[in-house]
Amino acid sequence: MHFGTIRKGPLNLITDVEGISVGNAEDAAARTGVTVVLPAPRAVAGGDVRGGGPGTRETDALDPACLVDAVDAVVLSGGSSWGLEAASSAAAWLGARGKGFRVGSSPLVSPVVPAAILFDLANGGDKAWGETPPYGALGRAACEAAAGTFRLGNAGAGLGATAGQYKGGLGSASAVAANGFTVGALVAVNSFGAAVVPGTARFWAAPYEMDGEFGGLGWPDAAGLAGLDPLAGTKAAAQPGGNTAIGVVATNADLTPAECRRLAIMAQDGLARAIRPVHAPVDGDAIFTLATARLPLGPAPRHMAVAALGAMAADCVARAVARALWEAETLGETRAFRDVHGL
Repeated sequence: MHFGTIRKGPLNLITDVEGISVGNAEDAAARTGVTVVLPAPRAVAGGDVRGGGPGTRETDALDPACLVDAVDAVVLSGGSSWGLEAASSAAAWLGARGKGFRVGSSPLVSPVVPAAILFDLANGGDKAWGETPPYGALGRAACEAAAGTFRLGNAGAGLGATAGQYKGGLGSASAVAANGFTVGALVAVNSFGAAVVPGTARFWAAPYEMDGEFGGLGWPDAAGLAGLDPLAGTKAAAQPGGNTAIGVVATNADLTPAECRRLAIMAQDGLARAIRPVHAPVDGDAIFTLATARLPLGPAPRHMAVAALGAMAADCVARAVARALWEAETLGETRAFRDVHGL
């Protein structure tokens, strides 16, 4: 099987994968938000968690050895542990519409909604919500807003995010192979590590950029980048569990649960290409995968096709990270990349 030349999709969004829609919802006063990824119909899924301080829901259900072989949505949310409520409201929204895992002849369904959260509680927003945090309402609103196009940067789960010393945000990218296989990535970047090469206005993900999608700034001329202080450009004060890059990768291939798990593992390499350091004790890095099965891989050799899709996924994740910072806007005291560098 030959994949041929890779190009970005027409939208350069995860929704270039047919059957995927994305919805964002924000609480501007609280500087937080929620992003929901909806496959139609429900999709085979996988996941991989590498950060030392993750906050997740239903990741055990994604184990290929478990009963569940498809999910109804994936939720990315701000709010730390408070944000997990968004997945519950998304599940309620889906269940009310008859979407979910059906057991036997029961008229009821049980929606399967994996989720991951990021820490945006210290960004200056009004978090005095007492016993009524906004995430239930935001989860429902994000489901209602799901569509083929959506905003990046200060949107959804990326509204209150920071990335190293810059404003973080929501990023997305897609890749289409000559043989029709498509991969898309969506990442909410709230990383402890730096997505920008210290002392420059260049992204670590620069070698993977397509068609100037994050400014076409290129790669720094300096050699010996491995000799840079590994903590240069990171957040000044890192709290355990207070940082993460959480995301979703989707493909139109007909992957099995085990193959989706492998795709998630390979996609994590995109974070390693775009953020330094990554997968640290203070991070909660998690990647989910969705396979819409619109295009069959064929009988053989499947492992080669999965390897190619994994490479595309890692590249898309790296590009999505840089696009998140490129599209972000200054929020409060946290300045955006383009404002800092006058771009």
